[in-house]
Amino acid sequence: MNYMQFFSSNFKLGILGGGQLGKMLLYDCKRYDIFTKIMDPNKNAPSSKLADEFTIGDLTNYEDVINFCNDVDVITVEIENVNTDALEFLENNGKKVFPSPSTLRTIQNKSKQKDFYKENNLPTSDYKNYTCLEDIIHDFNNDNIKLPAVWKSAKFGYDGKGVKIIRSFNDIKSLPNMDCLIEDKVDIKKEISVIVARNQDGSEVCFPAVEMEFNSDSNLVEYIMCPANISKKIEEKAYEIAKKTARNFNSIGLLAVELFLTNKGEILINEVAPRPHNSGHHTIECCLTSQFDQHIRSILNLPLGNTDIKIPGIMVNLVGENKIEGDVIYKNINQVMSIPGVSTHLYGKKKSRLNRKMGHITIVNSEIEKAIKIGKEIKELVKVTA
Repeated sequence: MNYMQFFSSNFKLGILGGGQLGKMLLYDCKRYDIFTKIMDPNKNAPSSKLADEFTIGDLTNYEDVINFCNDVDVITVEIENVNTDALEFLENNGKKVFPSPSTLRTIQNKSKQKDFYKENNLPTSDYKNYTCLEDIIHDFNNDNIKLPAVWKSAKFGYDGKGVKIIRSFNDIKSLPNMDCLIEDKVDIKKEISVIVARNQDGSEVCFPAVEMEFNSDSNLVEYIMCPANISKKIEEKAYEIAKKTARNFNSIGLLAVELFLTNKGEILINEVAPRPHNSGHHTIECCLTSQFDQHIRSILNLPLGNTDIKIPGIMVNLVGENKIEGDVIYKNINQVMSIPGVSTHLYGKKKSRLNRKMGHITIVNSEIEKAIKIGKEIKELVKVTA
């Protein structure tokens, strides 16, 4: 397809999901003058005012997805929880769908995801899949589960939900009765992420590896530091694993590969996401090409952008701290705007609630240590509440 057909033309890009990732994708679509159509169940979704066309619909409903996609040329997602049967039908009838329905189907289910790594000789922690709580209790009583371990729901887990550390039999007894997996608790030195971009021509490029710091209570990412403070050898190994994972999925678009670096120097895959990712927001300010620009380039089979670091930085997630939902207040946000190197991104969600992602702040500095120091001060200063 001629590149110019995408720009200022009748070409229509369909995006399933209208959250903050969709909103940030739309900024680059606007820059390229690509016509966009978005579907989301929430009429006030962050993307609702930026898309050329906005449709209210259920992303998991077969008919809604089919109807939405009828008049678009390329379909992509900003969230995994979509109806893959509908996308498969569309793909079989000539629509371009990236990521592919088969990739989405595997990634939607964490048990299938782990099986995929094992089948493709990709490094990951040991695990076992379960369909009911009774089998977990049976295995524990027969010394087949070593505690502490990590329990994950097979489906519908996101942003720290659907994950629990189990340390005792009481923790096991309190687990829900559902499809799940239990994996070995890894002795983690650092958590890192590598985002891989691939297009249909087979071109591929990695964004620089980043280091992630999580909040131990909510299991949400608090800080993303770019570049990661790791050796060149570890960095190259992380890129190799991330690219091999993307190739095995035959991923088109972005694939965010979250990795554990163990105290023994091993690198293990934790989870992947086939879309723009929280661990790539800093790329807007820190890299020559942002993850959002790169996703568009990838799915439209355009030349991939250079991912080199322009300037080091740290990204601070802004999450709701109020237990009772209410109209959002960003306390002390004005104060951080006077700090050099600070960029504030608010997602446009009117209601704040506990652990809801409401925005992020990126701090850049030629000295990463200075950026980290300012980032940690900002985290203490800015409070998202109601």
